Amino acid sequence: MSKPDRTHIEVARPLYMPTDKKQIGRRFARAAATYDSQAHIQYRVADRLLDLVEESGCTRPQDVLEIGCCTGLLSRRLAARFPSIQTLYCNDLVDFSVTIREKLGGHALSPVFLPGDIETIDLPAHFDLIISSSTFHWLHDLPTLLAKLRNHLQPGGFLAFSMYGPENLREVREISGIGLEYPDLATVEDMLADHYRLLHSSQHLEEFFFPDPMAILQHLRQTGVNSVRSTRWSKGRLQRFIEAYRQRFSGDQGLSLTYHPMYLVARLC
Repeated sequence: MSKPDRTHIEVARPLYMPTDKKQIGRRFARAAATYDSQAHIQYRVADRLLDLVEESGCTRPQDVLEIGCCTGLLSRRLAARFPSIQTLYCNDLVDFSVTIREKLGGHALSPVFLPGDIETIDLPAHFDLIISSSTFHWLHDLPTLLAKLRNHLQPGGFLAFSMYGPENLREVREISGIGLEYPDLATVEDMLADHYRLLHSSQHLEEFFFPDPMAILQHLRQTGVNSVRSTRWSKGRLQRFIEAYRQRFSGDQGLSLTYHPMYLVARLC
């Protein structure tokens, strides 16, 4: 499978923080009003994931489960891309049901909202397509979830998801020493091997540029991505972060922030 299309840069090993799902829910709920305006990478990743679903042969799904729907960024695209959908189940830790229904108001589709932790809730149906964009890196036990989802796919059903890899937000992690422990693509492929036939696997790196470090921190806060640690930084630590970011990651286009999306599409064996 492909490697990220840029030279690997060694980074200091961060202090990996276990995800606190209550905190994640609070941060994403707080970011709901600003999420859509700041979710630039999430838009790109969702569009690419839907392209890959179609290219892999899933063209007329009827019963669909979306995991991690958030404010409906992917939900709206699903409804527009696949008019064959009869029932769209939308799951998230946060109750975004009102927002989702507003996003889908122009489509003849009434979504069913499934609130709660996808790793623990019961699923009510079997699906032609289970899809998730920019969510699975937050999970505690991805292999167990993949096995669970297998039991809720129709014969020949598709599982498609995007998540982020080890180079994700490397600048912030290198300076702050805090971050998620992102699996690499080969590891996720191995997780799928026992339950699915892998149809597509790819990854790449995307750089965004900001005028200053505070704009980067604001961007992360306004998309809820700053959910790894709850404690506030002291003024001194914040100033050291600002100075280090400018010294290490400043270029002609501004200050860089790297995202590392990975895409996987599989089919039930």
